[in-house]
Amino acid sequence: MSHALSLRDVSLSLSGNAGPVDILHDITLDVAAGETLGLVGPSGSGKSSLLMLMGGLDTATTGSISVLSTDITALGEDALARFRQGNMGVVFQSFHLIPTMTALENVATPLELAGARDAFPRAEAELERVGLGARCDHYPSQLSGGEQQRVALARASVTRPKLLLADEPTGNLDETTGAAIIELLFDLRDHHGATLVMVTHSHDLAARCDRVVRLRDGRIEA
Repeated sequence: MSHALSLRDVSLSLSGNAGPVDILHDITLDVAAGETLGLVGPSGSGKSSLLMLMGGLDTATTGSISVLSTDITALGEDALARFRQGNMGVVFQSFHLIPTMTALENVATPLELAGARDAFPRAEAELERVGLGARCDHYPSQLSGGEQQRVALARASVTRPKLLLADEPTGNLDETTGAAIIELLFDLRDHHGATLVMVTHSHDLAARCDRVVRLRDGRIEA
C-alpha cells in the first residue's frame, strides 16, 4: 500500500512566556493514498497543529514527515513552497481569500504562481464546478460565507492536488450551508482522486471518513 503521508516520532514545541509549550508528542501515523482521514479530539488537543505540520505550514521540532514520498522536513523554505504548490491544497475555517481579488483571481492565483498559461480558463471551470460560475467577478466582501468557502475549495482543488487538507471547513457556516460545503469537498476529492485529511468537531462528518484518529493532549489515543 502506498502512503500519501508518513509521520515518524513527530513532536512540536512552541515558545511561550513561561518557556517551551509542548503541543504534539511523538506522533507516528500513516495515511494511505486516496484515504479520507478525520482528525478529531477536544479543543487544544493539537488537531490543527498536526494538520499544519502535514501541509508544511509549520515546522516540527523533532521527527520526520514524508508527503508523497518526499521528506518535507528536509526541504528548505523555497523548495517546500514549490512542492506544496504542486501537490497540496489547503482549506481553512476562515477562508483566507485575498480581499482585493475577485473570486476568479483568487482561484487563478495558485495556477499563475505555477506558471500555467491557462490559469483563468481553468479557474473559471473550477468555479463552475462549485456552482459559482456567475460570481467570478465578485469580490469576497460581496459573497456570503458559504460562497467564500466555495471559492476557497475551488482554489484548493484547481491545481489537482494529490493531498487535500481541511481545517474545520464548516466551522464558520450554518448547518445547511456547511452540509453543502462538505458534499462539495467529498465530490472534489472523488473527482480529483486526492487523499483528504480533515480536522472536524462534527461526529457526522467524521463518520463519513474512511478512518478517524483521535487526539488528546497532543497524543494519538489508542
